Amino acid sequence: MSINITPNGERFHIGFFGRRNAGKSSLVNAVTGQSLAVVSDTKGTTTDPVSKAMELLPIGPVLITDTAGFDDEGFLGGLRVKKTRQVLNKTDLAVLCVDSVEGMGDCENELISLFKEKEIPYIVVFNKCDITGEKETAENEICVSAIKNTGIYKLKEKIGSFAQKNEESKHICADLFSENDVVVLVTPIDSAAPKGRLILPQQQTIRELLERNCITVVIREDRIKETLLALGRKPAAVITDSQAFERVSNDVPKDIYLTSFSILMARYKGFLKEAVSGASAIKRLKDGDKVLISEGCTHHRQCEDIGTVKLPKWLKEYTGKDIDFETTSGGDFPECLSKYALVIHCGGCMLNPKEVKYRMKHSIDENVPITNFGTAIALMKGVLERSLEILPEYLKEIEK
Repeated sequence: MSINITPNGERFHIGFFGRRNAGKSSLVNAVTGQSLAVVSDTKGTTTDPVSKAMELLPIGPVLITDTAGFDDEGFLGGLRVKKTRQVLNKTDLAVLCVDSVEGMGDCENELISLFKEKEIPYIVVFNKCDITGEKETAENEICVSAIKNTGIYKLKEKIGSFAQKNEESKHICADLFSENDVVVLVTPIDSAAPKGRLILPQQQTIRELLERNCITVVIREDRIKETLLALGRKPAAVITDSQAFERVSNDVPKDIYLTSFSILMARYKGFLKEAVSGASAIKRLKDGDKVLISEGCTHHRQCEDIGTVKLPKWLKEYTGKDIDFETTSGGDFPECLSKYALVIHCGGCMLNPKEVKYRMKHSIDENVPITNFGTAIALMKGVLERSLEILPEYLKEIEK
């Protein structure tokens, strides 16, 4: 991930849905001004979700996804519909494309029910108005012709207005500090670190602190004592990679706030409260329990990979139990979680808040505790309470 490219997790996700041949792909191409999706008169031309990251004025960075027809049939059709349903879990705004010649039907009504169930704002777009002519529409409806490019500008304005209504002001850590505060960031460089760059949460934290006009000092985990001595003043906080929690905690005096990138990312994505309360389930794990370790990104596994090697090792050492581990990565997340005693999720930097909250809610709905990497590590290393002192409103979630 280049530091000059907005990550998909920070983009506004717009999904285009509808039945086959309603003109979804033509509509996507018209809105983006690009030949993003393959278009034909054959039903079911779009077989898998097709996503494109781009800048869409007046919104800014967006991720636009064209989906397969929701009325697809047969075995393969069922798999395509399943993929379309998965896209809903990460959609910030749904665009329902309706063939104005055919009108609204069961397929469209089912999709609207899903939008409402998942609390997704939506726009109903009556396409092919060059054939039927324009009709009277409600506030969240519009008539367009993707082929003739009629009404597309107004549609983009309507999309922009919905995006601005749902825009949240949130921070990773900038709200915790004042101008000229010294903040020390501990960023280990190991075999799993991306060559030539820092991992995304570290990049984002540095950017926020610079915008806040903080004095930001970035070091490795073996330079803490020397750095604190050289600074000549007490830093406002030390933020570390969670994997270095134990060593950093020993080297940072107790009167200095200490937390991790992963814990701050969980707050930023909206599930720190659940992560803190869910971490206590680690203490209750028994022999034979299944634990799901889920990562939102896909990367080449290293010999000391956090998800498949380090976390399982630490959990077994901490609990002394024979635990069965399963892992998922990227867009994969099980539909049924009932067999798991615990879900441990990454910080979610590559996922948008909508998908992170879906995974959290899905776990809670199935009565399965969920926590994240940083919170779980903090608990196992005995520093969970200390790591939340800078965020005191979450201390009450720790199970005593």
